Amino acid sequence: MEKIIYKADSRGHANHGWLDTHHTFSFASYYNPDRIHFGALRVLNDDKITSGTGFPKHPHDNMEIISIPLKGDLAHEDSMGNQATIKQGDVQVMSGGTGIMHSEFNPNEEIGTEFLQIWVFPNKQNVEPRYGQVHYPAEERINKFQTIVSPNANEVDTWIHQDAWFHLADFETGFESTYELKKKDNGLFIFLLEGEIEVGDEKMEKRDGIGLLNLEQIEIKANKESEILLMDVPMEW
Repeated sequence: MEKIIYKADSRGHANHGWLDTHHTFSFASYYNPDRIHFGALRVLNDDKITSGTGFPKHPHDNMEIISIPLKGDLAHEDSMGNQATIKQGDVQVMSGGTGIMHSEFNPNEEIGTEFLQIWVFPNKQNVEPRYGQVHYPAEERINKFQTIVSPNANEVDTWIHQDAWFHLADFETGFESTYELKKKDNGLFIFLLEGEIEVGDEKMEKRDGIGLLNLEQIEIKANKESEILLMDVPMEW
């Protein structure tokens, strides 16, 4: 097994006033030649948006885009005619495909919005753009891996054009479990949202990431109550 450590304080950072963002991988003005992507996982941005502000309408194409609100709300509008608000517990996916325009902003007057913006390279080019949004109850991921993204439309409505599986897990203190990769030759990227865990013999703290390659399974133990995001992604596609 090989591993790549991404400590929270080593990420790229930019504060634009309305947006305070941390980049695990190279993005915008942050460039690190050793951190371009992890397999098909291209972007992992940890964003905070102040009240009443957000991203104006902008384009995407040929990218699978996943948004996971961690706090507050995110209002969305796109060129496919979708108008929606995603909240904590929701997961939103978009297939950029042949091209879309969308905007997203914090509609609340007093509450900041925090969310993860994640991009995955697709395994099909120029597909018809699509939108999906699902609420995933937190109680269904206590001490278990809750699937929130999949390549299979019959598994979750938040499916994407890539052989990638995302899971959320809320582990109680002392709980440990084994995660088994879904596909041979995939890699696993673990991002710790809250708490403290041990991944094999590696200790992770809040907002740390770890990329794991050449493995079939991995032991994960929670030293404190922990919220975990696991991304099981192709290393080649």
